[in-house]
Amino acid sequence: MPEAKTLALIAHDGKKADMVAFALEHRDILSRYELVATATTGQLLAEKCGLKVECVLSGPRGGDAQIAARVAEGVIEAVFFFIDPLGKHPHDPDIQGLMRICNVHNVPLATNTATAAFIISTKAL
Repeated sequence: MPEAKTLALIAHDGKKADMVAFALEHRDILSRYELVATATTGQLLAEKCGLKVECVLSGPRGGDAQIAARVAEGVIEAVFFFIDPLGKHPHDPDIQGLMRICNVHNVPLATNTATAAFIISTKAL
């Protein structure tokens, strides 16, 4: 049996409600994957959506960098990172690093619900 594919889920504070709504809408599909998320996002997805999620550190404490490392290792198939474009993010270098790593390794990166829904609906993952 092939190993389950892994998706990374991250959401800035202003987009956590969007991530929960997305996960509820696509719960059946997401439950087929190994899920890894930054701390607060992962806790919300587990509590509100009943999904099994491995939590890494919060984004500002290094979680974005932990997920970037897994992308570079080829462990993560796609990253759904719902970014709040109007918020200030003191860990912006980590955010930019994760986005760069996704581009370097040609890993799909959704920064909003529309893109994430398109990626998940293609069944390419």
